[in-house]
Amino acid sequence: MSIPRLSLRIPAAALAVTGLLLTGCTGAADAGRPTRASDAAEPPAGKDGATGLPASLTSQRLDWKPCEAPAGGERPGSAWRCASVNVPLDYARPSGETVPIALIRKEARDKGERIGSLLFNFGGPGGSGVDILPRAAQEYGTLNRRYDLVGFDPRGVGRSAGVVCRDDREQAAAERTDLTPDTAAEEAAFFQDGAAFGAGCARRSGKLIPHTTTSNTARDLDLVRHVLGDAKLNYFGISYGTQLGAAYAHLFPRNVGRTVFDAVVDPTAGTTGHARNQTIGFQRALDNYLKSTGADPKAGTARIVRLLERLDRDPLPVGDRRLTDGLALTGIAVTLYSQSGWPMLTSALARAENGDGTELLALADSYNDRDPNGHYGTQSHSQRAISCADSSERPTLARAKALLPEFRRLSPVFGAFLVWDTAGWCADWPVKGERADPDASAPGAGPILVVGTTGDPATPYEGAEKMAEELGKGVGVLVTNKGEGHGAYGSGACVTGTVDRYLLDGEVPAYGTTCS
Repeated sequence: MSIPRLSLRIPAAALAVTGLLLTGCTGAADAGRPTRASDAAEPPAGKDGATGLPASLTSQRLDWKPCEAPAGGERPGSAWRCASVNVPLDYARPSGETVPIALIRKEARDKGERIGSLLFNFGGPGGSGVDILPRAAQEYGTLNRRYDLVGFDPRGVGRSAGVVCRDDREQAAAERTDLTPDTAAEEAAFFQDGAAFGAGCARRSGKLIPHTTTSNTARDLDLVRHVLGDAKLNYFGISYGTQLGAAYAHLFPRNVGRTVFDAVVDPTAGTTGHARNQTIGFQRALDNYLKSTGADPKAGTARIVRLLERLDRDPLPVGDRRLTDGLALTGIAVTLYSQSGWPMLTSALARAENGDGTELLALADSYNDRDPNGHYGTQSHSQRAISCADSSERPTLARAKALLPEFRRLSPVFGAFLVWDTAGWCADWPVKGERADPDASAPGAGPILVVGTTGDPATPYEGAEKMAEELGKGVGVLVTNKGEGHGAYGSGACVTGTVDRYLLDGEVPAYGTTCS
């Protein structure tokens, strides 16, 4: 397929419309001194806690240096320093080959009141914390007073042996694949594209892709925690980052520090369940948008369906490219990640209906990580590699077709795309997936704040309820944010204050606390 599934990460356009695309921040400069893991930090275990890691890994020193600029971006400000930690490629063979995990850090401003490190994962899977955290750090300025803010690229992402599956030419050609096939020929092309993507991953990154599971990344986090010198992992996970955080809590409950999950993945849903949840969530967000414009949701939905059907038959030319129905759908979805993106949707739809697809295509390009020169990033490559390594489900063509009527009823706009995605995403993937759905139970862990937003399109609110339940009594603490958008922190004083008081002062809110 030509685009990543509409799931579990904050796309660049959503960061832009929520004001999170920031320039480098200022602050106290890092002295650049190497640090050693504290004796108070419990050494991490190997796979399933059965095999200890060798001293060559647990005694690593971090050599913090000035950061390099990301591709096509600006170099982080002088307050940021970068380093890397080596982790086992295969935790079943902890003394074997290693891969680097890239880190970025901005030290706490108040050294006398410093709590420790606070690690962030902004979603995906496939999001680069090394790139995103400096741009988003202004949102976490209050936390930076007492925490070192630490971002990382998970294994298979960006600077951490990032998975590569296609070149720009192949990615551009894949845009022509119909993502909601209507004929046998389109179905064949759809699955051929999925198989070609997997074959490209195997050819270019074959040694890594069996090991890009979320559980392995959780093990990496525990080694990072230890090398940073923290006795417990303080963690802020957003979207897919909540799935990673739950995996960590399940594997290492005694090492869970102050932890927040925001925009929460349903841990009980497999591939089809996630698609169903998102079909409901995106349609719910679209309905809320349409209501805000004074339109009847049913009539507004039908209008968008007519536009997509027209683009399916006859894509709009935009320069030397074409706005297909799949790209238009991606552009529509991007604006639903934040309520501040809704005016962009109004403008883009109106222009597309009048024969100008420029705005919808630009929104799709932002989600697809395509720059104006036609160069694509590899986040979608990492996203698929991690997702397919995690999930053992491989829905078939017959299964997708059987689900089409239900999904179209749930959302005439998003249903067909998301149900086809279940079958095409890991089609002919070269390695087996780990399990059908993850175990999020974490008996013995400290309290974890689970923040769900009622209008979240990508990780619907019901997932937060299920995550809190799965973590277990006394562990999952549900906080409800009545509002729109993918992610609650920074959206209002109530939810932001609740999270800050927990992370800074250890003040655990009552289960079911509601902000509006």
